Amino acid sequence: MAESLSTPSFAELVRVSARIGWLSFGGPAGQIALMHRELVDERKWIGEAQFLNALNFCHLLPGPEAQQLATYIGWKLHGVRGGLAAGMLFVIPGAVVMLALSLLYVRAANLSWFAALFLGVKAAVIAIVAQALIRVGGRALTTPFRKGIAAAAFVALFAFALPFPLVVLGAGLIGAVVAGLKPEWLKLHEGEQGASIARPRVWKTVATIAAWLGIWALPMALVFVLLGPEHVLWDVGVFFSKLAVVTFGGAYAVLAYMAQQAVETHGWLNAGEMADGLGLAETTPGPLILVTQFVGFEAGWRHGGVLGKLGGGIVAALLTTWVTFAPCFLWIFAFAPWLDRLQSAKRLQGGLAALTAAVVGVIANLSVWFAIHVLFARVTQVDAGPLHLGIAELTSFDWRAGLLAAVAGLLLIRFKWGVLKVLGVAAGGGLVLQLAGV
Repeated sequence: MAESLSTPSFAELVRVSARIGWLSFGGPAGQIALMHRELVDERKWIGEAQFLNALNFCHLLPGPEAQQLATYIGWKLHGVRGGLAAGMLFVIPGAVVMLALSLLYVRAANLSWFAALFLGVKAAVIAIVAQALIRVGGRALTTPFRKGIAAAAFVALFAFALPFPLVVLGAGLIGAVVAGLKPEWLKLHEGEQGASIARPRVWKTVATIAAWLGIWALPMALVFVLLGPEHVLWDVGVFFSKLAVVTFGGAYAVLAYMAQQAVETHGWLNAGEMADGLGLAETTPGPLILVTQFVGFEAGWRHGGVLGKLGGGIVAALLTTWVTFAPCFLWIFAFAPWLDRLQSAKRLQGGLAALTAAVVGVIANLSVWFAIHVLFARVTQVDAGPLHLGIAELTSFDWRAGLLAAVAGLLLIRFKWGVLKVLGVAAGGGLVLQLAGV
């Protein structure tokens, strides 16, 4: 029997989308589960099969899949205005909270109690990323070939410092080729094999892409005219625009690349502050990729020039949020009409499968990068031919961070505590160690 679905008014969609935006803690899994309960189970605005098909479609796209799923459902129910409302309300609450936390962070960063608290936060981040590695690896590495892709991605990034976009897009191309020659190596499901699907109108897709490229580029044009390409806002906008295009596999997949560029290339913040930003992002509603807003804020705060610290930080945070999330609307509004055709493309599915496997190696590299920079005070860069390695000096090991990371890992992985509780315990542990004078 077909499901009996109801269509909400636009006002109802806005109200429920705002509710979801403020309650969307717990990462993509928790956010998707919340949307399923609110929109499929309780209100029956969209059917189970539609929901799952939309989720699979969003996995094909760069960017946060939960936010794109909200945008797609809004588009399905009320067209472009529905997609804009649902997608923006999924992001705005977390962005507001993240901006407030960024302001608090720079105001209190030099206080001893604040440093002690964030020692615990940074240690917990090591455990959080390790848990993500275990979770994603268990789901993605289902064949020896996929495991080989993951291992190769890790070595390419950790040992040879190859560019992140090159690694993930290269994996996608390899997967597309293998899907045509040896699909069993990727273990593609029968539902992922090709079928004859009607083609949507190409001109509408082209017009939508052109319109949203203009929207995406508008603030960058203003920065270019008013401040010039030498200003930090231009660098911030260009960097995060590029990042938005290659953010496959969730926020964890690009964090190491973002951290490397923001810390080592641009000097917008240091490795410890990068870990602090991820810890803050874990405590806010909305997508984890909001950590980019923290990085943008730090860049503007330090290098705002004529805008000053506060003005530079706020404008850079807003610009970062714009260029990070505007592409998400472009992908949905341009390609949602092609959903069935995209999901039936065997080579596209093969490329996505290999790319997802590579993301496991990317997250492994992120885990090692965070662990080295949080647990050790000194890291030596070793360059020997094609090898580019960051080697920790063992004598600089911080046993307090190691202890807090071990406790956080035990609570997260062994006892299945939630992220917010673990962050609270680790932060409290940092304060206790500081009060004890150790």
